[in-house]
Parts: sequence; C-alpha cells; structure tokens
Amino acid sequence: MKKINCCLIAFSALFVLNASGQADYAKEIKQYAVLLNNSFDKVQKRSSDLDFNDTARLKWNNLPVGLRSRVGTSIGNMTDDQRKLVHRILSASLSSQGYLKATGIMHLDELINRFYDSLYYKKEMNDSNYAFVKSLLWSPKNYYFAFFGSPDEKQWGYKLEGHHLSVNFTFSDDKISVTPFFVGTDPAEYLNSEYAGYRVLGQEEDLGIKLINLLTEEQKKKAIMSSEVPGDIITAAESGKRLVDYWGIKANALTQKQKSVLEYIIREFVFNLEYDKAVIEYDKILKGGIDNIYFGWIGGLEEKQAHYFILNGPTFLIEFDNNGGPRKSANHIHAIWREKGNEYGEDILKKHYLTEKH
Repeated sequence: MKKINCCLIAFSALFVLNASGQADYAKEIKQYAVLLNNSFDKVQKRSSDLDFNDTARLKWNNLPVGLRSRVGTSIGNMTDDQRKLVHRILSASLSSQGYLKATGIMHLDELINRFYDSLYYKKEMNDSNYAFVKSLLWSPKNYYFAFFGSPDEKQWGYKLEGHHLSVNFTFSDDKISVTPFFVGTDPAEYLNSEYAGYRVLGQEEDLGIKLINLLTEEQKKKAIMSSEVPGDIITAAESGKRLVDYWGIKANALTQKQKSVLEYIIREFVFNLEYDKAVIEYDKILKGGIDNIYFGWIGGLEEKQAHYFILNGPTFLIEFDNNGGPRKSANHIHAIWREKGNEYGEDILKKHYLTEKH
C-alpha cells in the first residue's frame, strides 16, 4: 500500500509540475509577444495583426517568398528592437538546439545566395538561371511574423515562416499546440568556403541512417518500401495528402538498441522545444506506446543517396526527405513533426469550446 501511495504522490507531483511548467512557458512567450505586438506601427499591424479565425492560421508553406507570399511583417521590415523581440519569442518557445536550427535555416538563405553569386561571377551560371534564382528572394530578411488574435487574449497564436521554416504556436489559456513544425535545409551540407561541412539538420539525417543500417536483412524487408524516393515529404504543404495507413516495421519488432535509436530520432524533433514543454509532448508519445510506432524507409542507405523515412505513431507523425528537391541531388532536406488531432490547437480549442460559454 505504501508503494502504491508513493507512486500516486509521484504521479501527482509530475502532473502538477507539468501543468505549472506549461503555464510558465506560455507566460514567458506571451510577455515578449505582447511587447512585439505593441511595438508594431499602423502599417505593420495591418499585415501582422490577424483575426484568430483567419484561414491563414491553418496554412503553412516552405517555398521561398518569391514563389509564395506570406502573411505578417517581414524581418526585413522590422526595426532592430523588433527583431530582438522576435528572437526573444523564439528563444522562449524553443530549446537552444531548436533555436539554433531555426536561425541556422534562416542563415542558410544568405549562404545559398552567396553560392549562386559565386557561380554567376565565375560564369558557371547563365543570365536566365541567375535571374530565376534571384527572383526566389532567398534572404534572412524574408521570414514573416504574424499574430492571430492578440497575445492579451485567451486564444491567440503566432506564425514565423519563410523558406524552409514554418513555426506554428497556438495558445488557449495555458494550453499550447506547437505543430505543424516544418524545417528544411538547402543545402543539407554546405560544400565550400569557410562553411564547408555546415549541416543544420545533420543529426536527424544521421540518426535515420543509423537506424535503417542497424536493421537485419529480414527487418529491412519489412521497413523498406520498394518505391521511388518522393521529391518532398508526402504530406507537403500543397500536396493535399495525409498518411492514414501505417507501413514499415513496427517498433515491437525491434531490438532494444534499435528502439533506442528510434527514440533518439523522436527526441531530436520534440526537444527542439523548451525543455518543460518538450517533456510534456514527449510524454504524450510515450503514453501512445513506443511499441506502436512504425518506421518506414524509401531509397538508399547512405547519406549521399536519395532517401526518405517516416515515424508514424498513434499520436504523432515525423517525415524526413532528402531527395534534393527539384535538383535530385540528395543534398536538400525537408522534415516535419505533426501532432495528430492537435495541429494548430485543434484538440485544445475543442476542449475550450466544450467547457466555456460563448
């Protein structure tokens, strides 16, 4: 009986800690969001202060802004003080690893411009191709921040989005939804200059390759789909596709060592969040059951070969694709983490509407 009571006390303490941690998390993000929102002038507010029910809140895109426009105010059209507040919001929302990935992705837009500039000046790229590249408007300035509802309200959200990055946070009182969370890199590995070897999403790729190569030949027969590597994640922003069916090898058929690497991959995505919130999100996955997660693979088993993998569990979906985008060079990553049933706060908002009078 004492042992049971101790377990109940420990569980209750963890619940209180998680609830308190989430409330503190929401409060810290909110304080910087209020400062940023109050700093916007009339022109910025017209672009950035959107209604919570605006349909743009429920859409994301990873294409450069030269191909797809974004709602919000761009980093380039902010003051330095406003940019500092955007970084404070990101720092409060994300862990150090998540913050460095997000800002690293933004920095890559500067580097890819330098790469194509060098090709053009060395006459290794013609005028028309160079003009097309410049029309894509790759730039750290071209990431857009938008509020949906006011951070002073019970329900609000924010989106930071541009080329290869879509961060979507939704708040309902102290409850928070943090997906879809899209990250991508072009190149996956920078190949020259002082940045040679720079890999913003290297850990995600390395762990996936490690796991597929830990499988036995019999296990690989279950895990690997005989198909062409997709040119993008299957649930890409404009694909209209959803992954309903489970395929690949189920985690209950993995050894403990293999299962540990699978868990490392999940944590690499989830722990992009600030620690207390990441623990809450990871706990949801654990309650869904690690053994119930499927790992699927398409493509080559080495880094420089086009490849795709998926982790599909009862409560979440992770996709990772390195097929080079339009160039098919296996040096261009798209990846996403989705919380099933709670993207853009679907679940927390439903609970709010059921308990609150409107």
